Amino acid sequence: MVSQERDIGREPCPDRIVEDLGGAFGMGCIGGFLWHMVKGMRNSPKGERWVGGLYSARSRAPILGGNFAVWGGTFSAFDCSLQYIRQRDDHWNAIASGFLTGGVLAARGGWKAASRNAVVGGVLLGIIEGVAALIMRTTTQTPREQALQALEAEKMMREEREKMGNANNSW
Repeated sequence: MVSQERDIGREPCPDRIVEDLGGAFGMGCIGGFLWHMVKGMRNSPKGERWVGGLYSARSRAPILGGNFAVWGGTFSAFDCSLQYIRQRDDHWNAIASGFLTGGVLAARGGWKAASRNAVVGGVLLGIIEGVAALIMRTTTQTPREQALQALEAEKMMREEREKMGNANNSW
């Protein structure tokens, strides 16, 4: 059984690939629409800016969405494969998946391009996972802090009960 310590709220692995693929396509389409809309408006003549921007966005956004979907699907497939092979779901899977995805998607350019893009993918995912781990560490409480908070809440409830008990006895 694979430990689910990292992403409790995510779909299990076979469905995760399809979910990530669709999410990446959506993000690529929305971001591509905005990017190509602005780019098309800047490159259009003064009276035709909206028409040129919409034409550019409509024709180029699905292409960028497809590119994002390929990257997201490949990354997720590698992530699920590594999760199955290693029998754990941790940050190393994502870093290795970024490395493998960068290499596989650049394989058509030869070994030099594939190795360069693999390193870039691994480093990029390493930075993303490192920042995510840092945020999680700073925003969550340690078990000791949780225990101290529970003891403090219990102490306050005892004090409230004593006050209520003393208030009831004064009548």
